[in-house]
Amino acid sequence: MATTDQGNDPPPRESPFRRPQGRPQGPAFGEMLNDQNIRRWALRVGISLLIGIVCAVILGIRVGFTVALVAIIADSVRAARQTTSVEAWGRSSSAERRTERQLRGLAKHGYHVLHARAVPRDDEGVSDGKIDHLVIGPSGVYAIDSEQWDKRLPVRTMSHLKLFHGPIDKKDRLDEARWEAKQASRTLTAQVGFDVPVQPSVAIYGPAIPWKVLTVRDVDVYSGGRAKAYLRRRPKLLTEEDIQQIYEAASASLPPKYQSH
Repeated sequence: MATTDQGNDPPPRESPFRRPQGRPQGPAFGEMLNDQNIRRWALRVGISLLIGIVCAVILGIRVGFTVALVAIIADSVRAARQTTSVEAWGRSSSAERRTERQLRGLAKHGYHVLHARAVPRDDEGVSDGKIDHLVIGPSGVYAIDSEQWDKRLPVRTMSHLKLFHGPIDKKDRLDEARWEAKQASRTLTAQVGFDVPVQPSVAIYGPAIPWKVLTVRDVDVYSGGRAKAYLRRRPKLLTEEDIQQIYEAASASLPPKYQSH
C-alpha cells in the first residue's frame, strides 16, 4: 500500500565525519576592454542611456532620466535570471539553473557550491555521470540532482523503498544518484585523509511533493523550491577548516563536466 510521509525535515544525525589521529594588482585597462562581461555591460548601459536621451528630448529631462534608470534596472534583472557561474551551463536544464540560483545565497553562511561536476569511476577514470550541484558546508557534503518532471503526474512513495512519478518507477534514478554520491565520497575521502560522507538528494520541479523531505533508498527527495532550506536546517557537522579542505579537494579531483571553450 502506498504511503507518504508528512513529517518535517530529518532529525539531527550524529556527525559521520571521522578523522585519524602582497597586495594584488588589478587588470590592465586594455584587458578590461577585452573582457566580454565589461563590454556587455557597457553596451547595456549605452543602450539604456540612448533610450533615456530620446525620451528626454520628447518628454523632458526628468522623464528621460527615469526611463533610462528603469531600463538599466530591468535589463540587469533579466540578465541575472539568465546568467550562470557555470561554464557551458546552457547544456543543463532549467531545473538545474533554478537550483543554482537558490544556492547562490548560501555563500554568506559558509557554504561552497560546485556545479556540473563529472563523476569518477572506480578505475580512476571519469564516468558519463554528472553531479548537478556538489554542496560543501557546515552541515555536511551533498550531491544534489535537479529534476524537471511532468506536473500532471503525481509523485508518491511506497514504504520509503520506492518512488513513483505517475506509473513510472524511479528506482534507477535514485540508484544513480546514490552511486554518484558514493563515488564522490570515495574520491574525497582519499584526498583529505578522513571519512567524507556525501548525501545524495533529488530536487524535483513540476509536480506537487506531498512531504517536506523524505529519504527513499537512502536518497533525500524534496520539492525543488526547498533546496536552500533543506541544507540550512541541518545541524552543523564541519568546521571552517574541514569545509575549506574538502572544497579544495573537490575542486581538484571532481572536474567540471563541461570544459570551457
